[in-house]
Amino acid sequence: MSKRRQIQSMVLLLGLAISTITYAQNSARHEFTIQQAVEYAYKNNVQVKNALLNIQVQQQTNRDITSAALPSVTGTLSGNNYLQLPVSLLPGEFFGGAAGTFIPVRFGVKYNASATLQLQQLLFDGQVFIGLQARRTSIEFQTKNKEVTEEMIKTNIHKIYYQLVVSKTQIDLLDANISRLAKLEHDTKELYKNGFAEKLDLDKIAVQVANLQTEKLKALNSIDLGYMGLKTLLGMPVTDSLILLDKLGEEQISKDFTLDTAYNYTDRKDFQYLSLGKKLNEFNIKRYQLSYLPTVSLSGSYTKNAQRNQFDFFGKGDWFTTSFVGLNVAVPIFDGFGKDARIKKARFELKQTENQIDDLKLNIDNEVAQSRVNFRTAIATMNFQKKNMQLAENVYNQTKKKYEVGTGSNTEITAAQTDLVTAQTNYISALYSAIIARVDYLKAIGKL
Repeated sequence: MSKRRQIQSMVLLLGLAISTITYAQNSARHEFTIQQAVEYAYKNNVQVKNALLNIQVQQQTNRDITSAALPSVTGTLSGNNYLQLPVSLLPGEFFGGAAGTFIPVRFGVKYNASATLQLQQLLFDGQVFIGLQARRTSIEFQTKNKEVTEEMIKTNIHKIYYQLVVSKTQIDLLDANISRLAKLEHDTKELYKNGFAEKLDLDKIAVQVANLQTEKLKALNSIDLGYMGLKTLLGMPVTDSLILLDKLGEEQISKDFTLDTAYNYTDRKDFQYLSLGKKLNEFNIKRYQLSYLPTVSLSGSYTKNAQRNQFDFFGKGDWFTTSFVGLNVAVPIFDGFGKDARIKKARFELKQTENQIDDLKLNIDNEVAQSRVNFRTAIATMNFQKKNMQLAENVYNQTKKKYEVGTGSNTEITAAQTDLVTAQTNYISALYSAIIARVDYLKAIGKL
């Protein structure tokens, strides 16, 4: 290898080393229980962040509404420099001229300045009054939207988290099967050396081992993708490492759990959210109804005005004062039926929300009923598949003993191994289905 190529190789290795160090420095390590994972998502998930921002947006909207009921004070400073004074026409006869003639006269001074302080205070406006009443409900509405978003995120985290936990059990079973076949392959080689087995028997076992290793590779790939999906849901950088601390067994799934629990619609976050939406619709109707009433406001002004031929406003000279206080009443008379249209529109929107609430009740009843059936079925299936897996393992062990003593065939042990793998796969699927059914039921009754 030439010196130049050696240098290039060293630079490449150095670059890889630096990249590895940088990657390690930029990544963090997280060890989460399911509850810790949910809490992390509440702080870092983009959807939850935006829901929190919606609350802050509503808070500022409420401040804007409140400002309409507070005094408005405006200060104005103005100054004019008349390059040419305005001309007024006076009747000529005032100065001894003929009737019908006019004499142009310039009035005023070159410089004018004024300082004004104006006050506006709303005394009554029905729409502002209702807006002030609805402030708290608006905040509750956005807060409930955040809770609905958090519940959706929490549900998905539970499902993915426990899927990955179950996948660990799947890998353990695959490893056990691979070890079992490796032992069988070793024993079969010994039998083959002594003339008690055929080369075909060894090849069949090798095929089974390859198939299981392929299944393990697929499972590991699915787990990697699952971790990426969970990190994205948590709002965690993909480069960070994530370790799941919780374990999962069939005892945990059915522990302290009854399907006969009574449920209330009000326990559901989405039902609470729609109920607050209905309350806001009612405020909207009242707001438009009160728009028929007059609007009353108070106004006041205080002005100082000065006129000079020389620009010496800050020296000697008079500043003349003008001030007033006024009461203003605006009475709506006719607006082309705009108010009537807005009231009817708000009533239709209220009816839509009421329909959505009725529909949600039906959906909740359906979700609870279905999730109960699914959970009962999932628990029964999980228990059955566990017993079936244990039975398949016993059958395999007995068939292996027969094969080792020469009373069983390779076909029998191959079939027993296939049945065992199938039973294990069915058990893993049943275990995951059971935890998903539990999560769905708890969500349906609003207790997740």
